[in-house]
Amino acid sequence: MKLMRIGKPGQEKPVVRIDEDTYVDVSDLVEDFDEKFFAMGVDSIHYAVQERVENGTVSRFAGERIGSPIARPHQILCIGLNYSDHAAETKQAIPDEPILFTKSPNTLVGPFDDVKIPRRSQKTDWEVELGVVIGKRTQYASSAEEARSAIAGYVICNDVSEREFQLEGTGQWSKGKSAETFNPCGPWLVTPDEIENVLELDMWLDVNGVRRQSGSTSQMIFDPLFLVQYLSQFMVLEPGDLINTGTPPGVGMGFNPPVYLAPGDRMSLGIEKLGEQRQFVRSATAQGVKEKDLA
Repeated sequence: MKLMRIGKPGQEKPVVRIDEDTYVDVSDLVEDFDEKFFAMGVDSIHYAVQERVENGTVSRFAGERIGSPIARPHQILCIGLNYSDHAAETKQAIPDEPILFTKSPNTLVGPFDDVKIPRRSQKTDWEVELGVVIGKRTQYASSAEEARSAIAGYVICNDVSEREFQLEGTGQWSKGKSAETFNPCGPWLVTPDEIENVLELDMWLDVNGVRRQSGSTSQMIFDPLFLVQYLSQFMVLEPGDLINTGTPPGVGMGFNPPVYLAPGDRMSLGIEKLGEQRQFVRSATAQGVKEKDLA
């Protein structure tokens, strides 16, 4: 099943994608694909919408905006250096356990929305990633199977990053990860039953038609089941939470010299079985504030 949300920002309605041209509206069955919805659990989700998908009115897409397939989550958790070939390109050792940082939930936007380069930014970068959406409240998961039962589905995310903010100052990575529009998500959430092996998915990202990233989830150091189980030992994972699981090689800071995004650039990216995204890059319009001004 492929879950989508379509409509203007803040007015999206939940639908289920049938094929490239059609969908079934389920907005009278569920308010949104949000914490309340995912808390029903994977089996209940199927039960709640499957009959409508099989017997409901099929509508045709008519140019509606496609939003993130999930409403704003409780938290966005991100895993750094989770691909062996990406760790090699950054000249860093493969981590012994997952590197964790967070991303502000209000970075979440649709898969075709513009990405805004922050004020003062010279080093805004791209990262195609597999996203994992949590399907039930999970704490202290004791096995991979328990972790599997907690996954509602998989999505594409672009973990947009500002490398100067992230790496060249003091403090946490989150400063370089949490600018507005820095987490395009979708176009749809694919439920686990449609993914035979989540560790055999090709992934790619182009900038202005030039292939920058090409990889496979097979190169993950820590797989999604391990990550869910691991994270649940340190925090409570809530329904609808999003985990970005890391990126393959080819990020801008990995080139010599580095290559970063500029206004007018266009990104396109995809993961096998999960669809594709496209974003136009432009400058942010909000007034920037320098750290020294906050002292």
